[in-house]
Amino acid sequence: MKAVVIIPTYNERGNIERIVPITEEVFKKIKNYEMAILVADDNSPDGTAELVKDLSKKYNNIELSQGERQGLGAAYVRGMTHAIEKMGADVVFEMDADLQHDPEKIPEFLAKIDEGYDMAIGTRYSGGGSIPGAWPIHRKIFSIFGNLLIRIIMMRFWLHDWTGGFRALKKEVFLKEKEELTEFKGYTFQVSFLHKAIRDGFKIAEVPFHFGERNIGDSKIAPMSYIANLLRYVITARIKELIFGKFGKFLVVGGFGFVINALVLRALVEWFNWAPAPANLVGAACAIFSNFNFNNLWTFGERRANTVASYSSKLIQFYATSAFGVIFIQTGTIFLGDTFIGRQYYFIYFLIGTGFLLIWNFTMYSVVIWRKSRR
Repeated sequence: MKAVVIIPTYNERGNIERIVPITEEVFKKIKNYEMAILVADDNSPDGTAELVKDLSKKYNNIELSQGERQGLGAAYVRGMTHAIEKMGADVVFEMDADLQHDPEKIPEFLAKIDEGYDMAIGTRYSGGGSIPGAWPIHRKIFSIFGNLLIRIIMMRFWLHDWTGGFRALKKEVFLKEKEELTEFKGYTFQVSFLHKAIRDGFKIAEVPFHFGERNIGDSKIAPMSYIANLLRYVITARIKELIFGKFGKFLVVGGFGFVINALVLRALVEWFNWAPAPANLVGAACAIFSNFNFNNLWTFGERRANTVASYSSKLIQFYATSAFGVIFIQTGTIFLGDTFIGRQYYFIYFLIGTGFLLIWNFTMYSVVIWRKSRR
């Protein structure tokens, strides 16, 4: 197995001079991988490329990839392509040149890959990870709340650091996502790459680390454009997921179930003079059976029950979670309205209860019945 640490650079001569010897010492501790460094330089005018060429004479595992300056994302796409196609990399790393990413952590990332994870991301916000105490308060707020906002919008709270750039991933992850990554030239690359890897079911781990201080050179982040591009991506991506993803399918299936429930409810109340609460229970039972089968085949099709045993097990779980929602949330709302306000508005109570039930059902279906392993 071969792992290549990709270091993107633009005017990082001083930092490359420091980080390469440190990283090479770390490589000596790694026995089950052939380790190499690839510097992806954006034609730095400070002589970074010339220094890398000199270092390659001392270390025979260093290569250089040069290109026009088009942003961090473009540098990584170029670098990963070079590492996989020309260096034979099975695993590629993202690591900054300025020692804010500690090379001593490299073996921990590889250990996660060896455990079966497809991607390991460094985290500053969980498990003992941290950011510099000397950072000014506005930068701390920007970093901490920026990540929190992304987690809230994306609704993936189990991943704590979306914007960090210290990562290791199998070549299969990059090759799968490469075509969609070429449009992200700046720091939005990190968030979009992670989001697409999650979307496609790759198994993801976190490695806590302390984010160090930059001592040489200047940060390349442009805050206002970074915030604008990042927010545009996460909001747009989440809307697309909700409309065209599982939640959109869930709404279609639920809408069909709603029609079944409503028709049975009205028929029993208006034609057979049933009380609204028990009539709703019968309608809900019919809707639940319909919803289960369509969700199993379509909404959560990649995790569908394919055997009699798994189908029966999921059906029982489905009825149990749905019954709780129907009895205590939907029918409970109808009962309270019928009892304290009046029967004439029973269908309005039904609509209100169904809204609450919608939230309950999607949550339970996603995290309990058709749950998937953390990735």
